[in-house]
Amino acid sequence: MVRRLRLISGLTLFFYVLTHLLNMALGAVSFPVLEAGREVFVAFWRGLLPTVLLYTALLVHLSLAYYAIFKRDRLVMPPLDALRYLFGVLIIPLAALHILGTRLVHEIYGVDDSYLYIVAVQWGFNPRDALQQTLLVLVVWTHGCIGLHLWLRLKGWYPRFAPYGLASAVLLPALALAGYLAAGREVLRRAAENPDYIAQLLVLSNAPSAAERADVLALRDAVVIGFFVLLALTLAARGLWRLWQHRQGMVRLSYPGGRSVSVRKGVTILEASRSARVPHASVCGGRGRCSTCRVRVGRGGASLPAPGPEERRVLARVGAAPNVRLACQTGVFADCEITPLLPATGGPALAQPRAGYLQGDERDIAILFADLRGFTALSEDRLPYDVVFVLNRYFTAMGTAVEEAGGRIDKFIGDGVMALFGIEQGVEAGSRNALEAARRMAEHLEELNRSLAADLPEPLRIGIGLHSGAVIVGEMGYGPATSLTAIGDAVNTASRLEALTKDYEAQLIVSAPLAAHAGIDLADFPHQQIDVRGRSQPLDIHVLKSALDLPAAAPATPRAAE
Repeated sequence: MVRRLRLISGLTLFFYVLTHLLNMALGAVSFPVLEAGREVFVAFWRGLLPTVLLYTALLVHLSLAYYAIFKRDRLVMPPLDALRYLFGVLIIPLAALHILGTRLVHEIYGVDDSYLYIVAVQWGFNPRDALQQTLLVLVVWTHGCIGLHLWLRLKGWYPRFAPYGLASAVLLPALALAGYLAAGREVLRRAAENPDYIAQLLVLSNAPSAAERADVLALRDAVVIGFFVLLALTLAARGLWRLWQHRQGMVRLSYPGGRSVSVRKGVTILEASRSARVPHASVCGGRGRCSTCRVRVGRGGASLPAPGPEERRVLARVGAAPNVRLACQTGVFADCEITPLLPATGGPALAQPRAGYLQGDERDIAILFADLRGFTALSEDRLPYDVVFVLNRYFTAMGTAVEEAGGRIDKFIGDGVMALFGIEQGVEAGSRNALEAARRMAEHLEELNRSLAADLPEPLRIGIGLHSGAVIVGEMGYGPATSLTAIGDAVNTASRLEALTKDYEAQLIVSAPLAAHAGIDLADFPHQQIDVRGRSQPLDIHVLKSALDLPAAAPATPRAAE
């Protein structure tokens, strides 16, 4: 509820500022256009319902800001969050006089707070007010844009939209300030032509008297002082609350590598990591909107409080195991062991819903291994550039064949290729797709040999091994080298079949289990039984001189991912 109130109130205030800046930008055209835009702006925002909504949003957002400061365990925070808090603190001192000097004097003293009046007062009497107004625009707009960015960066579509959003975020205040500057210059021009212009304008606008202005300034001072007094009281209450919590006892969190940290009971795991300067991912800043801070809890997990509805929703979205928790939402009340599951540098992409198998799953799939024959000897007398050129052409041809057949390139190993099929569609569809990939690889290789005939002393040759079986699938690796891969006996067997193509002088070897899963009859091709290390029973295989000899198979029918 707190999160939703903060979001709704923030969006309401952002929309108000957005429309205000759009109105100000009209000043770059002319004063009449600026005032015409103001009539539309005022007609909407000074209606009863928008007025109630606007001031309610302001009070709610300000109250939740105090609450957020009170709730923070440490005031040390990421730079973007720190900038947002700093600008938020500056808004009230900068905006108090502007709000009181327009809406309040209009409602109480009947002042015609037109843009002509406001600009004349700010530019004609004290240019410092104009500078303060300019600073207010930049502070308020930047504060709102940071909040909007921190909310939207978890959306899957946001990376595509972000460049346009950034351009708009820079352009709009620039246009608004250009309109404000143009209006100010117009007022100064009129004042230069007629020394009594501003005095006459104040009379026509029913400007407040000196005593009324003093009352407005006194009220401005009271608002600013009250704001900072409440801020000081919030910080004091926060300190007393932390002191009381500290006296309730300490608990110890153990991290991988033997590192541990002592914190007071009730502190969240993320706050504990930050207090001990343990790197810990948290894209949403600890608001429970992403899953990048999730940890696996070992010893002591039973002492943790049950996850709330919001945490359960996020964990379910990523298919988390029962012993996985969100560090930002989980308070600790006893010693426990935790292991962060994502790299500390993880970005918003890791917060998106992801398939459950990426975290590790056992599945029956089809595996393809392919390797160039004799390319090492072929490359010995060639320039490095030529070797890289030929290999890149080969990898492009083979990778295209695999992807066209519905497979996934696992990795390129030297001049070899490993590909996976059926991770989501199932082993039957995956086996048919793997056979189709082998056929397409043979076709693409023939096309490649024709295009490189003048550059190669002999055609390129490949050996392909296909096998299906149970493997462990998941994202494995370290840092930028992390990728989806598979490990298990079936992978080793597929690699062994690819190596055997040399002994049988064949282009393709298909295991009997894969042929059975694919529903294809290979009885017309040579049949062999081989012993494979790690298998108690011999493996039946089919040997094909060329993958182009494969009989047509039924098209793969994808089924829903598990």
